[in-house]
Order: sequence, then C-alpha cells, then structure tokens
Amino acid sequence: MSSQAEVGDRTEVDGRTKAALKKRERRRTTVLEAALRVFSAKGYHQTRVSDIIGEASIARGTFYLYFDSKNAIFLELIDLLLERIKENVVGVDQSDDAPPMRDQILVSVRRVLGAFQQDRPLAKLILREAVGIDAEVDKKLGDFHRQLHTWLHLSLLNGQQLGFVRDVDTESVAWCILGSVKQLLWLVLDEPDADLDHLGEVLLDFNLDGIRT
Repeated sequence: MSSQAEVGDRTEVDGRTKAALKKRERRRTTVLEAALRVFSAKGYHQTRVSDIIGEASIARGTFYLYFDSKNAIFLELIDLLLERIKENVVGVDQSDDAPPMRDQILVSVRRVLGAFQQDRPLAKLILREAVGIDAEVDKKLGDFHRQLHTWLHLSLLNGQQLGFVRDVDTESVAWCILGSVKQLLWLVLDEPDADLDHLGEVLLDFNLDGIRT
C-alpha cells in the first residue's frame, strides 16, 4: 500500500514539474516573440530592455529569470533561425531509384528559401542588424556561414565523384554559391509573395549551368 502511495506521489510531482516546465517555456517564448516585434520595429540598437518588458507585459524580474540582456535574446533568435535553416537542408539520395539529383537539390533550395520566407521578420532582423553588433554575434554568424560552406564544398566534391559536377575549384565555388544564395534571399524577404519555385530554378540554373549558351 505504501509503495502504491509513493508511486502516486511521484506521479503527482512529475505532473507538476512538467506543467511548470511547460509554463516556463511558454513564458520564454512570449519574451522572445515580444523582443522580435520590438527589434523589428525599432532596430536592435534603439531597443531597450524596458521596451521588451513592456511589449511582453512582464515584470523586470521575470525578464531576468530568462535572459540577462537584450544581447542574450538576440543570440537566441539567431540560433532559432539557424536551426530552422539546418532542418531544411537535406542530403542527396544516391540510390538507383532516387529522383534525379537536380530535382533533389531543388527540393532543398526550395525548402531553405521557404524557411526564410516563413520567418521574414526574424530573417530580415538578423541579416540587417546582426553584423557588427559584437564579437560573439559575429562569431556565431561566421561559424554558421563556414558550416554552410563546408556542406556545399562536400556536396560539390561528391558531385564530382558522381560525374554531376565538372572539374572546378570546389572550395572557391562553394563560396560563390553561398554568396548568390544570400543575395537572392533579399528578394525573398522583400517580396512576401515571391515565387519560390521559380527562384529555386533560377538559382540552380545559374549555379549549375551558368549563363553562357
């Protein structure tokens, strides 16, 4: 009987713990969303912690339970966007019955552009505000760009082995591809109704086939 009571007590405690964690996570999300709205409206440098607190309708003490500064929030927003982008980059299936490689690449390109379009306020904030805020932010963005470059570089090397990519300086070409993607993103962010299928095709045509007849 005692054992059953102990199990019941633990279940009740676990339930309360889970409920508390969910409430804490919801409150944290509320602060992040409020910060994004204020950053988007006023810019990072003009935003004060008090602005975020007012937008989130929380006490100052509550804010500091989750973040120690507006910089900490900005870093987490960067992590959020980068994670969503990574989730949409998929590898190439090399099995015999797999779709053509170009079609597979197009799917990844379309998904990545879609991730930026879906999170336009966050993406615009980070692309326009992040560079030069401080060394920690610059390092985080630099690390992400290097990760993308490495992925593109390895993909090009793999493409060469499969006979899909001609003999080129894959390391330099990977940076060129990354640059073209970043430039095209401005069009996606500035035009909410941009045709992602068309832009994905254009991006692939340019990077895979060039402009020469």
